[in-house]
Amino acid sequence: MAAAPSDQVTACVLLIGDEILSGRTKDANLSYIARHLGEMGVQVREARVIPDVEEVIVATVNEVRAKYDYVFTTGGIGPTHDDITADCVAKAFAVEIGYHPEAMEILTAHYKETGNEFTDARKRMARIPEGASLIPNPVSKAPGFQMGNVFVMAGIPMIMQVMMDGLAGRLKGGRKMLARTVSCEMGEGQLAEGLRALQETHPSVTIGSYPFFFEKRYGTSIVMRSIDEEELGLVEEEVRALMLGLGAAPIDGEVRGGQGPKEGAAAGAS
Repeated sequence: MAAAPSDQVTACVLLIGDEILSGRTKDANLSYIARHLGEMGVQVREARVIPDVEEVIVATVNEVRAKYDYVFTTGGIGPTHDDITADCVAKAFAVEIGYHPEAMEILTAHYKETGNEFTDARKRMARIPEGASLIPNPVSKAPGFQMGNVFVMAGIPMIMQVMMDGLAGRLKGGRKMLARTVSCEMGEGQLAEGLRALQETHPSVTIGSYPFFFEKRYGTSIVMRSIDEEELGLVEEEVRALMLGLGAAPIDGEVRGGQGPKEGAAAGAS
């Protein structure tokens, strides 16, 4: 498992599925996972969308599980031939995969209760890498699993969410990421030089610039993020001073509405 400072816990999300890459399915999982983990003090540092290709999944899982404290995958654990995530995770950890007794028991009872046949295809959902622990699935019963620091979950958002909710006792968070937002009716190009200097002076605070164009108003929202509340407050005051020094009145929070394209798309926006 990747080593991290005691006050920071990091994560990567792997969205697995050809249907996402083709545009057939629109991902609805990443934002939920990131928000859920953020509330626990786990920072999502990277997210990738990868295809249902064995060598890609195996290599990616091995890469990111060594780099981050936690890895969360979605997709590829259903009953069809292209659901290969469980097999790939087993290969990544160099362990065997087989029918998990508890998973078989859960699914046998479920299909008996529903009156549906427990087919060989459905039994694929009980195949779990050796040594893994199950992640409960109260919705459709087919479990996910945890292998080391890798959490393998369903791609269907409703099922992924209940699996995620069930992980609270297994995850250890660090200090929560805090955020402050200040906006002004000035193009980001005018703020850019001052923001660059602030970022160099305060590396522990991430400073993001986001232009807006709303109801014939254009301007920029500056979002500052850090786990250090004192440093974050200092940067916020310096951003406000930068805006005032350039002749723009700071506005608390983000200006809501349609986000305009960056640099110069709105007339005079830069």
